[in-house]
Amino acid sequence: MKTASVPAGPPVPALAQRLGHLGLVPFVLGALLVWFVHAEALPFAAQALSAYAALVVSFLGGIHWGLALRQAEPAPRLLLWGTAPTLGAWVAVMMPAASGLVLSGAMLLACWLVDRRLYVEQGVGAWLTLRFRLSVGAALCCFIGAAGT
Repeated sequence: MKTASVPAGPPVPALAQRLGHLGLVPFVLGALLVWFVHAEALPFAAQALSAYAALVVSFLGGIHWGLALRQAEPAPRLLLWGTAPTLGAWVAVMMPAASGLVLSGAMLLACWLVDRRLYVEQGVGAWLTLRFRLSVGAALCCFIGAAGT
């Protein structure tokens, strides 16, 4: 039996793809710095990576509010889920960096798991491949950074 195909929406613009990949640079640099800086700079490097991860997690939640703004009667779950990553990111950035990075990495993956369903429902499923790559890369850097603290 053939399942109905849900339109993926318009393709992801090339600029968005480039900017998305550039957004991984602070993750990679942060994860490397945690492992290679002098001991006295380690807390700064770890906190910088943790803060950037929290900002990105919060941004991912904000996307749902943007999707909700397009609708006269937005689905409540868009608004509710849109706040959850920000709250999780706030907790993560308030924790010691080693713990906060693990929480941020888990939140990045959780955001993707939720978004793989919601993006399709909202007609922006074409973004999922890029989101998967960026989420896995960012989460991996968070976990590597946490291991180095």
